Amino acid sequence: MKTPSAETESIEMRLLMEAIFQKYHYDFRGYSEASLKRRLLQARERFNCASFSALQERVLHDAEMLPQLLGFLTVQVSEMFRDPSFFQALREQVVPHLRTYPSLKVWIAGCSAGEELYSLAILFREEGLEERTIFYATDINTEALRKAQAGVYDLDRIPLFTANHHAAGGKSSLSDYYTAAYGGVVFDKALRKQAVFSDHSLVSDAVFAEVHLVCCRNVMIYFNRDLQDRAIGLFKDSLVRKGFLGLGSKESLHFSAHASDFTEFARNERIYQKKG
Repeated sequence: MKTPSAETESIEMRLLMEAIFQKYHYDFRGYSEASLKRRLLQARERFNCASFSALQERVLHDAEMLPQLLGFLTVQVSEMFRDPSFFQALREQVVPHLRTYPSLKVWIAGCSAGEELYSLAILFREEGLEERTIFYATDINTEALRKAQAGVYDLDRIPLFTANHHAAGGKSSLSDYYTAAYGGVVFDKALRKQAVFSDHSLVSDAVFAEVHLVCCRNVMIYFNRDLQDRAIGLFKDSLVRKGFLGLGSKESLHFSAHASDFTEFARNERIYQKKG
């Protein structure tokens, strides 16, 4: 069978994204084409489809395909206390400001399987802020949200999580927060008693709460410029005056239409503060 040309594949990809949006209301049309293509090629191989058009036919005519395809389209790669210096900066530089509020709201946008939520919940517990905080953990992938709510991780991931926690200035042992179960570890359900899990799309949904801290790390690298600006606009509108925004190590506000609304608070760690 003749291999489709790059131009044909690009057209097929756009049609596939449009079909998913029209039928299921998941909007990936503003995602980086290069990133999407890598993931769709993996999906195409997994589902034994000769072309993106064949993949589109499967998705349109078999609703059970969509959750499986979302596993490829939404990046679920994370770890607890990823980039420990980011969490250390939160602990040492941002937490003193957060202490001045009687109650706090934190939004983890694109929470994946919950690693960042549990990292923040542990950090806030260690700093005495957990009881006054509500954590909003959102993602467009309902399977990822289910995993986040379960808080179960493979045992072989724990050494890395533990090392990261220590490097981030952890004030306890990570083992204090989990027990062995289900062939892995399950994190203390008390860590999520202050958490609200919800389906939310940075592409199409609106602001839903006023928050003091937004963590959206390693999500926007998969967006095109327009979609990045939309997401940052959502974060800006969600944050209280002088609230904080944490981005991933390869993300910044430098080229954003909203850059003038923020100051660089901890430059190397990609932590920004909304202007007063």
